[in-house]
Amino acid sequence: MRKLAPGLFAVSALVASLFASPAAQAAGPSASQLLAKLTSCSQISSGKYRSDSETSANIPVCGKNGAVWYKADLDVDCDGQRTAKCSESTDPWFQPDTAFHDSKGKPLVADKLPYVVVPSPSGTWDYRKFGIQGGGVVAVIYNGRVDYAVVGDTGPTAIIGEASYASAVNLGINPNPENGGTDGPVHYLYFKNSKVSPIEDHAKATSLGESLAQQFLSQN
Repeated sequence: MRKLAPGLFAVSALVASLFASPAAQAAGPSASQLLAKLTSCSQISSGKYRSDSETSANIPVCGKNGAVWYKADLDVDCDGQRTAKCSESTDPWFQPDTAFHDSKGKPLVADKLPYVVVPSPSGTWDYRKFGIQGGGVVAVIYNGRVDYAVVGDTGPTAIIGEASYASAVNLGINPNPENGGTDGPVHYLYFKNSKVSPIEDHAKATSLGESLAQQFLSQN
C-alpha cells in the first residue's frame, strides 16, 4: 500500500473518523453511568419474581423518574417467525408468535430484532399501568455493554428476565435458546411512555434509547 504524506495522513484520519460506522462511535450514556443510577430499588411491584421456575421469588420491579427497572438473568427467547436459528428444531419451547407484531402484522424475528420479554400482567405487577407498552424502549445492560431493545413479547406471570436471540448476540451472551443465556446480573431499564414505530426498526430504537437514557441521567 502506498504511504500517505504526513499532512495527508492527518486529513485521512479525520475523514475516517467522520465516516466511521455508528457502532464504532461511542454514543449515549455508558453502562457504568446508567448503573450508577440503579444502585437502590424503590419497589413498585406488589410482589417479587423468580428468575427461573426452580428459583425463589426475590426480584422486585423498581421505579425511577421516567423509568422502571429490574435486575435479573437473561433467558433467550426465540419466539416469533421461524428462521434457521429460531424454530421447533432449535428451541424446545418455541412458539411461532409474539405478543406484539411488526408493521406488516407478522410476529417479530427473534434472531434479527433485539427485544425484551415483559411478564404478563398479574397481581404482582401490570406493566401497562406504568407507561410500558409494545414497542417501548428498553436499555439492557450487561458486562459493560448497553443494548437498546423494544418490548416485543410477554412471558410467564411469575418469571422475569428474558430477551431475544438478537439481544443476547449484541450483549456477547450465548444466544442458544436451549443452553445459552446468562445468570447475569442483567439490568433491564424501561423508559416510560416510549414507543418505536415501526417496532422492527432497531436503528430507531437505538437512537431514541440513547436520547432517553441521557434524559434519564439528568432526571435521576
